[in-house]
Amino acid sequence: MKLADVGPLALGCAPLGNLYRAVDDDLATATIDAAWERGARLFDTAPLYGHGLSEARVGAALSSRARDEYLLATKVGRLLVPGAPDNDSIFESIPQRVPVFDFSADGVQRSIADSLERLGLDRIDLLHVHDPDDHVDQAEAETFPTLLRLRDEGVIGAVGLGTNHAEVAFRFVGRVDIDCVLLAGRCTLLDRSGPQVVFDACIEHGVRVLAAGVFNSGILAAPGPRAPFHYAPAPPDVLARVEQLAATCASFDVPLAAAALQLPLRHRAVDSVVVGVQSPEEVHEDADLLDVAVPEELWEALDAL
Repeated sequence: MKLADVGPLALGCAPLGNLYRAVDDDLATATIDAAWERGARLFDTAPLYGHGLSEARVGAALSSRARDEYLLATKVGRLLVPGAPDNDSIFESIPQRVPVFDFSADGVQRSIADSLERLGLDRIDLLHVHDPDDHVDQAEAETFPTLLRLRDEGVIGAVGLGTNHAEVAFRFVGRVDIDCVLLAGRCTLLDRSGPQVVFDACIEHGVRVLAAGVFNSGILAAPGPRAPFHYAPAPPDVLARVEQLAATCASFDVPLAAAALQLPLRHRAVDSVVVGVQSPEEVHEDADLLDVAVPEELWEALDAL
């Protein structure tokens, strides 16, 4: 299976690593099963997510699936070492391991070996360099060359970049022979820096785009005074902006979350939206939102805000 074939809905598996609240193994498996039922064929995880817990759960849930019928993505750039997690971690009830940045060639090799062990799978289809924002020089000198060599040797299927910053993606697109950019939170109703900064370059260089964080960590899915924005409490100006967006969507009888989920797919650079969920109910809700008809007049109204 290729990235172009995975369909519009991909499963982001950070929540299955107990993001914000703990879930058990059975619920994690049921969530992946529901995503499969609704057509998801790309499953994106990382060592950071639950400090290895997400990878273990994703691998176990997919172990009974035909290996050529889905794509498994994980990431390099952080190694997990023994230690007590910080009290302010956004992950709950996680193993006694802590992530440390390591973008060295040796770190990449070790990260892949550790991920394969946790996943219990025979290969990784897509490996993203994860959050190299403060390590771009080392990522270019060591991390990407190591992954590109492994791709050329057939050890991994494709090489990607996972970042929250369009400017970081722009640095590498066309400069490094990557296959994919996973851009989080930058092709949304609140932040369109992805299309403005890097999407045209992705099209020019044949780089696929996966749009993640389409709800800006929650506020566009469930607005409210305590809703998170970029993993922190939303400031007043963002809350006011969301109220305006929600009112505009309501005037067309369209849920705000439906417009938020569908917006990235309107750009020809984007193949799929990567949505993080913690239950089968959330999977079905998001899949149903993709089916909501959004009139062109609403898109024009949202563009004008």
